[in-house]
Amino acid sequence: MFASLHTSTLTVRRVQSRGIFDGLFANLRLALTVHDQRRKLAVLNDAALADIGLTRAQAEAEANRPLWDIPADGRH
Repeated sequence: MFASLHTSTLTVRRVQSRGIFDGLFANLRLALTVHDQRRKLAVLNDAALADIGLTRAQAEAEANRPLWDIPADGRH
């Protein structure tokens, strides 16, 4: 009984620790994806920006946001 309880406890700890790392890696992937999208936004011409409803100033402001500044609706 003790061995199975001990094994179960270790398994739960491993799953919990993986969950933490999975969340960190997911957030890192999201931050890098958003950063890449912002770099691509920065190089669009004015006609392309107008097509998506943004001004040059708005695009530059978005492109200059720091890597860790991710919109709340994009977070997991």
